Amino acid sequence: MKVVILWSDALLFLLLALVFIGGWWSRRQAHLRDAWRKVGASATAMAATTVLATFLLVGVLDSLHYRERLPDVGGVPAGSTNYSNEVLSALDAVLSPLRTRSEKTYSAPLATYLFAKESLDAGGGGRDFPRLRHGGAHLGAQLDGHGGDIAMRVLKGLGLGVALWLPLWFFARRKKLMRSGIHGDGAGDTAGPAVGAVLVTALVLLLIAGVVVALAQGYHVLGTDKVGQDVLYLTLKSIRTGLLIGTLTTLIMLPAAVLLGMLAGYVGGWVDDAIQYLYTVLNSIPGVLLIAAAVLMMQVIIDTHPEWFASSAERADARLLALCLILGVTSWTGLARLLRGETLKLREMDYVQAAQAFGVGRLAIMLRHILPNLMHIVLIALVMDFSGLVLAEAVLSYVGIGVDPNTISFGTMINAARMELAREPMVWWSLAAAFAFMFALVLAANLLADAVRDAFDPRNAG
Repeated sequence: MKVVILWSDALLFLLLALVFIGGWWSRRQAHLRDAWRKVGASATAMAATTVLATFLLVGVLDSLHYRERLPDVGGVPAGSTNYSNEVLSALDAVLSPLRTRSEKTYSAPLATYLFAKESLDAGGGGRDFPRLRHGGAHLGAQLDGHGGDIAMRVLKGLGLGVALWLPLWFFARRKKLMRSGIHGDGAGDTAGPAVGAVLVTALVLLLIAGVVVALAQGYHVLGTDKVGQDVLYLTLKSIRTGLLIGTLTTLIMLPAAVLLGMLAGYVGGWVDDAIQYLYTVLNSIPGVLLIAAAVLMMQVIIDTHPEWFASSAERADARLLALCLILGVTSWTGLARLLRGETLKLREMDYVQAAQAFGVGRLAIMLRHILPNLMHIVLIALVMDFSGLVLAEAVLSYVGIGVDPNTISFGTMINAARMELAREPMVWWSLAAAFAFMFALVLAANLLADAVRDAFDPRNAG
């Protein structure tokens, strides 16, 4: 096995490291620590965080890439090792049965037959629904026990989910008893509702995961697509793309938005005029047209320089990063405008005027007095923009100017399902699966954003 580090992988892990560093720094700041405690005490916020953590776990597993070692064959020089050109991830290894058990074409969720009729033999024996190669193959020729087998697997999956949840419940129970010992009868313990929300959410997620795991061992839980790929596998692979679009775009746009917003608000004068002119011009250009032009230009560069990429994964990764860069260039203006307005107010505060009177430099004032008081706006805007960026990828990929067609994403799944909806009978499960997972991701992000906004809003202080 040869480890492969794509640029998107490196940037994702860099962003996670920055998040951990920011969390450590927030613990040392009293006002930020108190605000995050309010978020942690919110049952809704902790339930949403649990869902987002599950998505993040899937995304991280899908960002650990490698190339498999090929078996030794005759004629290969001694000591040399050959590796496959296909770049896989840890998630591919976990989902290997789903990835390799492909069918001929469409099949409905939990089905044992293909969705379309075919000629069963060349001798004119008629048309019928052929059996799937993998879905329900363990049942043999007799399908009388199909419903009973599904029911039994559902019960086993529920039992597995409960078995995995019980250690979490015992651990939370023990922590609660320890806190009760510290606070007497439990007075002062505000974490109870939040812990309960985490446990309930974890129970629901584990029950769903247990049922899916049990059913996936013998069936295609969400059916298959036009080329016979498992839709559940495609949906799980789409999570990484959505997370990268939402997070890497943030990493790209944040420095420009913070720097230009503070400079425009604090320095003023021609600097303020130039920055306002810049983001006004960007806002006057239709976003979709600007993104489409930039993506097409980047695609031309990628097509004319194939020697830059050692594999198709690196080629698709380059277009993904280009899309993140383009979205970042077009999305920093809103945050910069907010930070400029807040900086205009902060520079008139007494402590800033006192620092100026004592001869403190502009840079020191912006770093010590302006930036810390802007962080609540930055945090609120970033969390709220995440869901918008995830939806933006789906829309852009749907119209053909998003990620590379070989990159699995919610947008490419929806785009592929566009023609499937016109069939009779309709193939609905690809669109439904992409919609359900994207809905859960965006809803969890929005609920967390609401809690962060309420906790960090100065108007809610005290």
